[in-house]
Amino acid sequence: MSELKKADNFNYGLEKIFPEAEDFLPLLGTDYVEFYVGNAKQAAHFYKTALGFQSLAYAGLETGLRDRTSYVVVQDKIRLVFTTPFPGSSADFMFDHLKKHGDGVKVIALWVDDATKSWEETTKRGAKSYFEPVTEKDEHGEVIRSGIHTYGDTVHVFVERKNYNGTFLPKFEPWESHYNPTPVGLKYIDHMVGNVDWGEMNKWAKFYNEVMGFANLITFDDKDISTEYTALMSKVMTNGNGRIKFPINEPAEGKKKSQIEEYIDFYQGAGCQHIAVATDDIVFTVSEMKKRGIEFLYVPGTYYDTVGERVGEIAESIDLLKQHGIMVDRDDEGYLLQIFTKPLTDRPTLFFEIIQRKGAQSFGKGNFKALFESIEAEQARRGTL
Repeated sequence: MSELKKADNFNYGLEKIFPEAEDFLPLLGTDYVEFYVGNAKQAAHFYKTALGFQSLAYAGLETGLRDRTSYVVVQDKIRLVFTTPFPGSSADFMFDHLKKHGDGVKVIALWVDDATKSWEETTKRGAKSYFEPVTEKDEHGEVIRSGIHTYGDTVHVFVERKNYNGTFLPKFEPWESHYNPTPVGLKYIDHMVGNVDWGEMNKWAKFYNEVMGFANLITFDDKDISTEYTALMSKVMTNGNGRIKFPINEPAEGKKKSQIEEYIDFYQGAGCQHIAVATDDIVFTVSEMKKRGIEFLYVPGTYYDTVGERVGEIAESIDLLKQHGIMVDRDDEGYLLQIFTKPLTDRPTLFFEIIQRKGAQSFGKGNFKALFESIEAEQARRGTL
């Protein structure tokens, strides 16, 4: 049986049931995240080299696709797809997406038991259809997929693969490569953050609640997430089993341009701001990523002067965390460690968060001020603050 089908083995670590979520779909996990990029081969190489992903699957001219090429990489439970369109094909909409947004997340694919039911349930509740259920077959079985639109040009694709034993999807073949750098310890997607424009947060929180059955896990207002200069607001939406969490951010009034406004300007609309990926050893993961060229936001050394008072006893060395710029926060259920990369694209848009949960189910509220001051410092360097 394909590893993609073993629900019992699809362990997301610290799971918590949220009964206030209807979870009528239900969602089993994140199936894959697809990026539209200018050069899929080079993007896949970067993520293998710098973030420790492994070759998984390929689709293109050799597999019968005439309008695009896609490379799929994998690390533990995380699958990323990088897709580039071919000129003179039916993929003009991809060129339009690339011209407008640059490299970025197009598809957040969700693993479901019934893709037809998922499409029917969400569209009857008000979702705009991206495509109706379609069955794709090859010698390994069949996959049923369907899709709906969400914020900006981002879409959700529902993936039903219980009758499929192939490497990834029909029209994909195994991607055999002699170049597979060792993993850096990334385990699964903890959450994915969407940035939306002024006054749009409640609209999209309502969408996830009413259309997809999500619950509002926590709300942060501009008093929670602010510095002297900028502010934003956020609502964290979660499905019933807690495997899918989507914080939705919008700008708030401040003296200067917030990171959300900067994102909206350069991405030219709403989109996925960052992907938070979990690790069991954040010091190892960050050390490896730094060796491979990934740059992280700088956290002022004074941040660590009060960490012990604020979070209490932790297993990690504060000096080691300070050395790597890893932040710590605590809630009623434990603590977490987190760090944020600088943008991974030419535009100051998409970045990654590395997170290790030691019981905590929160999102690092105690780190917000230090984090956003670090982001503001980068904005000042770019001249966009």
